[in-house]
Amino acid sequence: MSGFDLHSHTDLSDGTTSIEANVADAVALGLEGLGVTDHDTTAPFERAVAAAAGTGLELVLGTEFSAELDGFSVHVLGYWIDPTDQTLQIELDRLRDERTHRARAIVVKFNELDVPVRFERVQQLAGAAPIGRPHIAQAVVETGAASDTREVFDTWLADGGPAYVEKHAVSPVRAVELLRGAGGVAVLAHPGLYGARDGHGGIPAEVVEELTAAGLAGIEARHPDHTDEHLDRYVDLARALDLVVTAGSDYHGEAKTNRLGSATTPRVAVEALRARRPE
Repeated sequence: MSGFDLHSHTDLSDGTTSIEANVADAVALGLEGLGVTDHDTTAPFERAVAAAAGTGLELVLGTEFSAELDGFSVHVLGYWIDPTDQTLQIELDRLRDERTHRARAIVVKFNELDVPVRFERVQQLAGAAPIGRPHIAQAVVETGAASDTREVFDTWLADGGPAYVEKHAVSPVRAVELLRGAGGVAVLAHPGLYGARDGHGGIPAEVVEELTAAGLAGIEARHPDHTDEHLDRYVDLARALDLVVTAGSDYHGEAKTNRLGSATTPRVAVEALRARRPE
């Protein structure tokens, strides 16, 4: 298997596998490179470098920045960022703290909806990772209120759902600015999955145009959860705006059905993206 899987998660955010396991699996699959992109953290970087040493696997170290616009989520992937950049780290720390406050409020909403989920159990499931909605969804499944986490999101937790709580987050433009300020390149993650109250409207073209003006370098048009319509729409938009088209599996271990390596970016696109790092 050739190419780079530019989107993966570990148990240091909302995945279920360790960074060491992800690196080993990427090597076994024959991937050329792996994007290390946990939510709102650079915690896996040092361990990832150690795990990949001597394997020939090229790491693309980054993060998936949680931003929000008009009540819906917009995720921005940042690659080749400097983990010592203090402006970025201050914002990532704030986002992780905000996740905890938001999780408490979501649990309260579930309890008001007669779903007996406990915040203490959510904390246990998150472990050392920043608490995310997938951890809450897993805790809800354990109560017997839903058969799987997808049902939890569809019924309660999706943007605008009865247990949804808006988070205090930066705008997508600010996310792009922060990532570029830390020496990285910014790529709009899975744009077909967000953009409307139902969670599946897709990021509008005018938002992508605004992000491009702020320094966006690429669009993750190839994603396992995108429809053919999403793929065509965002490939065409990338061409119109001179953005690099990327692909990533959005691997979360057992937390999602997406398999590592199920969407890969060719080296030529990775190099085109790398060339857009700010000087």
